[in-house]
Amino acid sequence: MLTTLACAAIENALNLLLDKEPSLKLALEQVKHKTLAVEIRDWHTTYALTFTGKQFMLFNNYQEQAECKISAHLETLPELKDPSVMTQLIRQDKLDLEGDLHLAQAYSGAFAKLDIDWAEHLSAYIGDAPAQLIIEKGQQTKTCLSHSATTFAGTFTQLMQDELKVAIHPLELQQFKQHTRALKQHAAQLEQHIEQLLNR
Repeated sequence: MLTTLACAAIENALNLLLDKEPSLKLALEQVKHKTLAVEIRDWHTTYALTFTGKQFMLFNNYQEQAECKISAHLETLPELKDPSVMTQLIRQDKLDLEGDLHLAQAYSGAFAKLDIDWAEHLSAYIGDAPAQLIIEKGQQTKTCLSHSATTFAGTFTQLMQDELKVAIHPLELQQFKQHTRALKQHAAQLEQHIEQLLNR
């Protein structure tokens, strides 16, 4: 019930955004009627977004076939604002993508290019000065939270790797991958050598 209400609220917000920013409609013209499904691994739920040419439609618990399906953890999703990092995230196993990569990049690029003047939109309801104050305080809070999150993530990672020895250090992981590749190559060479001996 709550998920459905939240989904409806997000869909409504997206359609309001579409009214305020005509450039978004133009940017998504090429991908209208195509469905982008996003599986959030942390929640074991798949959402789907379709642009009809006039409005957005958002579905939760989506089970149907989609032109493009993305699967990622919640923390990875903000990185998708930059379409150029998608292939990098796939290589890092942070993102799985099935279907049309261009569809995902089109959505990502369209939302990334938005330059919304929130102060202007808010001023229509509460006036110029309060709107500007809210935006400034919001930006300060965002910067502060971002800095705190980065500091915490760094401290937590260091604690896990160095003190508690729970997490693997990136260098150890890299060495493990290199050893695994070398072992695979050695096994393949050995298999080839055995086949040659058997065929004599």
